[in-house]
Amino acid sequence: MASLDTPITEGFAPYHVPNAGKPCQTWYKIVGSLESSPSPPLICLHGGPGSEHLAMVEPFTPLYDKLGIPLIFYDQIGGGNSTHLREKNGDTAFWSLDLFLDELRNLISYLGLDKSGKGFFVLGASWGGMMAGAYAGTRPEGLRKVINSSGPASMPLYVKGVRELIKHLPLDVQRTIEECEKKGDTTSDEYQAAGLVFMKKHFYRAGEFPQVIKDTLENLKKDPTVYMTM
Repeated sequence: MASLDTPITEGFAPYHVPNAGKPCQTWYKIVGSLESSPSPPLICLHGGPGSEHLAMVEPFTPLYDKLGIPLIFYDQIGGGNSTHLREKNGDTAFWSLDLFLDELRNLISYLGLDKSGKGFFVLGASWGGMMAGAYAGTRPEGLRKVINSSGPASMPLYVKGVRELIKHLPLDVQRTIEECEKKGDTTSDEYQAAGLVFMKKHFYRAGEFPQVIKDTLENLKKDPTVYMTM
């Protein structure tokens, strides 16, 4: 949590997406001062896709108070406080990696980070780590460092690994996952319950989910457009 005197700024960056069918915007939150801090800011890319920034706030916000590194959190398009596009559900041509990389570039330009002279850092978690790697590969102006936190290097290998882990779940859970995916029924309560069994065994083993994780999963359930499409 930020100290009481830490400056916090929230806003929306207009994001023009030609085939979105409506105006889009990216919600962002800045912890610290981009102007007065001598350090480049750290841009945090959340997981998903289709999720939001919530789970990244508590772990990374102390970087400003302890090290003077400003933090930039934002919700990627289709999630959180940014523009939702439920009408694009299933549109694999629309929901692409390039859409999210263009959004990141747009936010960086909107905040003037590429021209500030200080540059910026990028940290990505899970899906955000994949984004960070792809973004760094374009050698963008201003990027000083990139951090990949648990982001898979290969989606085919990631999917293969998940399939292997599913084999270690109880047989009834395995059957539920298999039957629901065959029917394309991935929003049912049964499938969601099976998914929680998987997550508690292979993703989070520290007992009860923290409230921020519960909130994130609940919000993703309300609009799974991006996650289920990609």
